[in-house]
Amino acid sequence: MQLERVRAAQARGTRVELWFQDEARIGQKNSLTRVWGQTGSRPAAPKDLGFASAYVFGAVCPSQGKAAALIMPICNTTAMNHHLSEISSQIAADAHAVVILDRAGWHRSHALVVPDNITLLELPPYSPELNPVERVWHYLRSHWLANSVFISLADIMDACEMAWKPVRHQPRSDPLALRGRLGSGFSRSLDATYCGPEIEPTLVSKNLRRSVLLGARSRR
Repeated sequence: MQLERVRAAQARGTRVELWFQDEARIGQKNSLTRVWGQTGSRPAAPKDLGFASAYVFGAVCPSQGKAAALIMPICNTTAMNHHLSEISSQIAADAHAVVILDRAGWHRSHALVVPDNITLLELPPYSPELNPVERVWHYLRSHWLANSVFISLADIMDACEMAWKPVRHQPRSDPLALRGRLGSGFSRSLDATYCGPEIEPTLVSKNLRRSVLLGARSRR
C-alpha cells in the first residue's frame, strides 16, 4: 500500500527502483563454521578475543542488479547519511528509489538527510527475515569472514572489502543473477579496488582511519 502511494506520487515516466538496506557489524570476535577435514581428525579454527569492529552499510536493488556499500568504523546517523548519498548516486536519472530498511535509531533520526530521489520504507518491528539483505550477510560471514583472526581495524576493513566484492562486481547487464543470488550465494571475484573519496574523519569518528566506498558507481 505504501509502495503504491510512492509510485502514484512520482511524475509520469518515472520508474520506481526497490532497494533493500541494512548494516552488518564485523569484528574480531568472529563466527566459527564447519570446515573440511581428514576423516578421524579434529580440524582447529582460530578464535580471537579482541573488540575492534567495523560496519558494512550495504544496499542492493535486485531488479536492476545494482549494489552500493560503505565500510565504516562506526554506525551512526552521519554514516547513514553518507550511505544514502551513495545509494542516491546509483539510482537512474529517470527513477525514484524506495529503500526498505529496519527501524534502527540512525534510520529514524531527525538529523538524517534523505536525498530527493529516495523514499524510506520501514519494515515492521522485529522482522529481519523480511529483508533479503540478511541473506547477503549470512553468506558473507559463512564463506568469507568466519574462522578468521583480524589483527587490527584496518585488517577487518580489508576483509569486509574482499567479502563485498561479489556483490559489487555483479554485472548490471544481468539483474536476474543478483536477484537469485540473494538466496543462493555469489561467484567470487578477485579484482577488488578501492574506489571513491576519503570521508573527512571528524564527520564520523575521532578514531576513523579509513572509509571505503564500494558501490559500483557510474558518474560519467
